[in-house]
Amino acid sequence: MNIRQAMKMAFKSILGNKGRSFLTMLGIIIGIASVMTIVSTINGMNKRSLEQMEAMGTNRITVSAYLYNGQNAFEELYDYCNSLGSKLVQGVTPTGNCSATVVYGSKSSAAMEKNQQNMFNGDGSQNSNVALPPSLYYGSDQYGVCNNFQIASGRELSNIDIKNYNQVCVLGARAARNFFDYADPIGKELQVNGLPFTVVGVYAEKDPDSQWSMDNIIVFPYTASRLLSPGTQMNEFVVKAASAQASVEVSSRLSGFLTGLTNNGKSGSGYVDNSNQWQQNINEQATMMSLVLGGIAAISLLVGGIGIMNIMLVTVTERTREIGIRRAIGAERASIVTQFLIEAAMLCGIGGLVGMVLGTIGTRVAGSLLVHMDIWPSLSITVGAFLLSVTLGIAFGIYPAAKASKLQPVEALRAE
Repeated sequence: MNIRQAMKMAFKSILGNKGRSFLTMLGIIIGIASVMTIVSTINGMNKRSLEQMEAMGTNRITVSAYLYNGQNAFEELYDYCNSLGSKLVQGVTPTGNCSATVVYGSKSSAAMEKNQQNMFNGDGSQNSNVALPPSLYYGSDQYGVCNNFQIASGRELSNIDIKNYNQVCVLGARAARNFFDYADPIGKELQVNGLPFTVVGVYAEKDPDSQWSMDNIIVFPYTASRLLSPGTQMNEFVVKAASAQASVEVSSRLSGFLTGLTNNGKSGSGYVDNSNQWQQNINEQATMMSLVLGGIAAISLLVGGIGIMNIMLVTVTERTREIGIRRAIGAERASIVTQFLIEAAMLCGIGGLVGMVLGTIGTRVAGSLLVHMDIWPSLSITVGAFLLSVTLGIAFGIYPAAKASKLQPVEALRAE
């Protein structure tokens, strides 16, 4: 018997017992769908997180420095980082948030706050037409370098803006659209807590698909905090290392610098966090989560595999006489084994195909409802899921197939 004939017989056997075949495949269907949904959703979330981190730039070192006397540590940190040279450090900036109301004409950040309840469509996708309030930050003349922003028009904040307390700002691409539509904002004035701030630059867009956008920002010189947030102490900073190798050395040197700045913790506190290590930790956590949750879902695959083995044993018992006749007319044991292995593989393969469809739907729904992302299972996960289902069929079909092939023709023909 050739493979084609064996497949025809297997398909005929499956159709001959539709109800039993469906119940047998159910465990495989649920298992494949669950594994695909869980692994694809976690991978999609991880990919999105890494994309956002990469958009912010690699080799970023987060520095926290808090001095008990209330003074800002940034001036000393700025001078120290610049003293390390461009081969080690490319930039340093505060990352402090600013709380203020921004107004231009009839548009205001306060009114945009009310739009947050309308930011999602009925299907869970983001409503790109809703203008959300911008995030406001204090930064240095090196804010763009540290956060991987490129100037699209105008200019970056300058050291002169910092020293002269100039009332200027740089907008992210989405913030520029929200306040100025598609008009050129350079040279125009925003009212920030009633004070005029001139727009001197607009950053190029980095994240066009998300309303939670890193492009929806406004950056002010950190010295403007005396006007907008009197008494604010700058405690959080970002240092941009020149390379991954340099980030290790810079992190070590910054730790030593903070120890001296805080008098070994007596006059303040601080820490250094390398984003490269954070990216690695995110990857490791996502992998571990996929393994744990995927393993839990895979239990249903194991149950489905056991179901396949049981039903194949029942099939062998029901077809004992048929097996005896085939053996009596010269069928080899390998032919009997092949037939039952193909039948088991087809049962699991069909279940796997149905599970793949449901897994794709599950991934889309989970991405939309849970994380508001457009997620599709990758080709490797889809192909891997199908191959896994077929492999399970073969693995759990070996014992029934071997049992069928060992039946003696005389004994098999006696069976009713």
